[in-house]
Amino acid sequence: MDKMPPSLRTVVRRMGLKALAGSLDSPVRWVAVSELADPTPYLEGSELLLTTGMRLEDDHAGYVARLVARGVAGLGFAVGLSHDAVPPALVAEAAAAGLPLLEVPREVPFIAITKTVSELLAAEQYEEITGAFAAQGRLTRAALRPEGTHAVIDRLAKEVDGWAVLLDESGQVRHATAGARVQAVTGELARLRGDARSPASLALSGPDSHMIVQPLGGGTRPRGFFAVGARRPFSPVAHTVVNAAGSLLTLALEQGGAQREAERRVRSAVLALLLAGAGERARSALEPLGVRLPEEPVVVLAARPDVLEALEPRVFTAEPAGLEIGAVPGYAVALVAEETLREALALLDGPSGVSGPVAYEGLGGGLDQARRALQAAGDGPTRFTDLAGQGLLALVEPSAARAFATALLAPLTAYGSRADLVESLRAYLACNGHWDAAAQRLGVHRHTLRYRMRRVTELLGRDLDDPGVRAELWLALEASR
Repeated sequence: MDKMPPSLRTVVRRMGLKALAGSLDSPVRWVAVSELADPTPYLEGSELLLTTGMRLEDDHAGYVARLVARGVAGLGFAVGLSHDAVPPALVAEAAAAGLPLLEVPREVPFIAITKTVSELLAAEQYEEITGAFAAQGRLTRAALRPEGTHAVIDRLAKEVDGWAVLLDESGQVRHATAGARVQAVTGELARLRGDARSPASLALSGPDSHMIVQPLGGGTRPRGFFAVGARRPFSPVAHTVVNAAGSLLTLALEQGGAQREAERRVRSAVLALLLAGAGERARSALEPLGVRLPEEPVVVLAARPDVLEALEPRVFTAEPAGLEIGAVPGYAVALVAEETLREALALLDGPSGVSGPVAYEGLGGGLDQARRALQAAGDGPTRFTDLAGQGLLALVEPSAARAFATALLAPLTAYGSRADLVESLRAYLACNGHWDAAAQRLGVHRHTLRYRMRRVTELLGRDLDDPGVRAELWLALEASR
């Protein structure tokens, strides 16, 4: 696909020039005309230098050496003006130094050579652009194939005559062509993740290996990565093809993301049907997605949506609508067969809540168990049954428990500026109503404690000898800690 500028051989053939020394394989990137003894300060290299030799002195060796050092493509010497023939000494020095030397007949104007080279360069650029468009067309047709992104990666490798690899956002390989330097790519991605100033893309070059790594997807968080490598350096046209492949891969990922979002909305609706007891309708809605509900009994897992993404391809997951847990703005649930629970938990990385086994008729209760377990979860999974050993308060929403405690104990906390009624009640209940033990814990006389408890009874309007009242007050005191 990469094209070279026109060679001296092409120019000689087109213009009827005569080669006197050197190889004709040198590429010509421009034409320059100069009669200076040292034109090199005004050259960039790869030019075909034209001269009449009008000011050429006898220092042919120095003149040739300067041109060779500058990297000119060749020297065209016009005859029939200041010289009837090319000086033999110049021919000898050019041959010795390997400088391509051409004889330009008088009837061939310098401007004609310039125009010809310009036309050849324009044709070469047009061919490159045409080739780039054709390559983009082949990549687009590959993107429309059933294998989608994999076909684009395969086509890209052929276009650059190298290899290509597609990775997900975690750096796991999704597809790679033969010869792909997967370890080198994943190593660079790991290094970039540790660098907060990492570039948007990466290009690496070695003696016989050149590689480009680019992220996929918009925003600050890539949806994936792809890398492409070749033995030769990437030309501007090759970079254009690589960028086109990146755009197609990003579009495919975005379309896949939109499809996944639509499927998630369907699964959320299915979850609502299950909670409403419409099991058959729920199963019918899932059929177009190729998803099946697990057999009963099922275990409900609750976690943040990003935590449950690891389970999404394997089990039924959904985001309940209108339900929140504490400060977490949203969460997702997964329905897992009881026998596959351990395998599912091994895939999770983060806090999660686990219900007990339930039938679909009791799915609402299982969902509530999972939510409450998630609320109490630490860094890993927490089972609802584990909350039993943490007391009754572990099963109550913290905000609801605090509101309950504030309302129930308000008459005591508002009693002047004295807080001893609350602590006295706590000691009294902790000692199961034993006056001496409670008074000793508080460091007061038992008659003082009796007085305080009478004030508590009056302020609360409740009978402290009632076991139910004692239980409510104890819960309120614990929740107010």
